[in-house]
Amino acid sequence: MRRREFIGLIGSAAASWPFAAGAEQPQQMRRIGMLITTREDDVEGQTRVALLRQGLKELGWIEGRNINVDYRWTGGDAARAKTDAAELVSQKPDLIIANSTQSLAAVRDETSTIPIVFLVVGDPIGQGFVSSLARPGGNITGFTAFEFATSAKWLELIKEIVPEVKRIAFMFNPFGGSYAEKFVQAIAPIASSSGIDLKVSPTRNAADIDQALIAVSGEPRGGLIVSPDGFTTSNRGLIISLAARFRLPAIYPYRYFAADGGLLSYGHDSNEPWRRAAAYVDKILRGASPADFANSTADKIRVDHQPKDRKSPGSNHPAAVTRPRGRVD
Repeated sequence: MRRREFIGLIGSAAASWPFAAGAEQPQQMRRIGMLITTREDDVEGQTRVALLRQGLKELGWIEGRNINVDYRWTGGDAARAKTDAAELVSQKPDLIIANSTQSLAAVRDETSTIPIVFLVVGDPIGQGFVSSLARPGGNITGFTAFEFATSAKWLELIKEIVPEVKRIAFMFNPFGGSYAEKFVQAIAPIASSSGIDLKVSPTRNAADIDQALIAVSGEPRGGLIVSPDGFTTSNRGLIISLAARFRLPAIYPYRYFAADGGLLSYGHDSNEPWRRAAAYVDKILRGASPADFANSTADKIRVDHQPKDRKSPGSNHPAAVTRPRGRVD
């Protein structure tokens, strides 16, 4: 090869180097805020976050490489949720993930522009978060759960376990959203026709939980239904232990209540929305609008009872725990 041709060849290759180097540049770092209702040391909370993290990784989003995630764990504390929501919004992330009605309300009150993906929120239309499930509009979309008819099944299962039940407390957190009222509205006529006295028990702290269970256990043939909300989830250990102490048959909304020693649970698979949310996050980070995403409903319902090696010492009817037809995945 002639010297002049060789030099020309080297020059042509060098001219292309900047473009090749540009192609190797790292992607723009995107920022995600996450407001989570459970405590940071809650195993179930960490499990669900891991499911979302894995889903994002499979779609090319890896923490520390092209996304930074700011995790905020509120432990079911409404005041802390508001503070954390304000701080997250002030950082102007590309997207915020809100787990539970309490978290979503806190974030919604702080921004109408930052995209929000919610997980496990009841009645998003009735609570004013979205205008419709098919076309939510605005900056909010996500995954809802728990048809209000579910509450009828809770009552049915309590009666199956304790046919002689005469009084049931429905425990919920008033800061968790107005949808709890609709559960009560669905339960009340069925309880009345069955001769059951339904007591509504709002709980805001540990003392309220204690008083609610003392009240319903003060007379025989009582039972407990626990509402699906961030507060009851974060305080499930206390609720389960007190139900055992007062020998109250209880039904819970999520599998992990039963796994932690609760008598029985009936509700949707709480992990499912976390698995599916990664696809929403991916599309929004790539430029899609939350207004164009239909809200999704968790469609897997499961029944779970406490493991055989963790029978509640307060169960009045341990043999009846196996009556439901196992779990549905």
